[in-house]
Amino acid sequence: MMKQIRLLLLLVPIFVALSAYKSKELTWVAIGDSITYLNDHLDETGNRVTVGYLTRVTKQCNGLHYINKGFNGWTSGGIAKNIDSLGIPVADIYTVFLGTNDWWQGRSVGSMGDYKAGNGNTTVYGSFRIIINKLRSLNPVAKILLITPMQRVDFVYINNQRNNAFGSYRTKNGQSLEMVVNAIDSIGRWEQIPVVDLYHDRRLAIEDLVKFKRLKNPASGTYENYFYPEFTKISFDAVTDEYPYPKEAIGLTYDGLHPSDWGNAVIAGAVTKVFKQWFGADNTANK
Repeated sequence: MMKQIRLLLLLVPIFVALSAYKSKELTWVAIGDSITYLNDHLDETGNRVTVGYLTRVTKQCNGLHYINKGFNGWTSGGIAKNIDSLGIPVADIYTVFLGTNDWWQGRSVGSMGDYKAGNGNTTVYGSFRIIINKLRSLNPVAKILLITPMQRVDFVYINNQRNNAFGSYRTKNGQSLEMVVNAIDSIGRWEQIPVVDLYHDRRLAIEDLVKFKRLKNPASGTYENYFYPEFTKISFDAVTDEYPYPKEAIGLTYDGLHPSDWGNAVIAGAVTKVFKQWFGADNTANK
């Protein structure tokens, strides 16, 4: 009996330690633009999105807590410029999901030389160097994951259709969105940081981003549903035309740019796959 009691007394501290170990929560800081921001502002999607990719990932990874550092309309240059004032905390995981606004705003992609030399915040490469340097200064052993922009078709903001932009099927300022994607991929390979390449993910194909775009037939003036790429050749008047993406047009995005529930599920699945490779498939925070 005494031996059993002694054994139990010896095991109690072990059980307590294991319990504390298993309950340890990992902190994930998600740095991004409006795609990340909208996870916690679903009303700004016209409630077309019910669950964003951040929430979906944490539901699939036990013991993971996210901090949303997404900023509407921001580029990697904007993040880099303000990196010391954004309140980015020490974390176990950092994701950087930027680039689509850099392309649309016509920022120079630059070269790998800008990244290696730390040539400042004048190119996409230079901006990413500033961001990654900051994250490593916060926690040198933190895991970092880079996420590329996904493809995009004609964006029309659901709350103000005068805010619109053509898709990645065209170049902007002589640069393709794919050039930004390739830059991020090159940074990941050089730094040995994993990259989730959404742009080349077949599950996020450009023809599936919206089911159709409802536009006026140029000849008859009546509204018709046009499919990609046909709708890219038909004009849209943001002042007089109806919103071109009714709910039944929702595909992988709800507005040509921002992911729908379907799109967010694809993104979350890709991110979760990496997280579970890092921390284990059964319980993310138990490793």
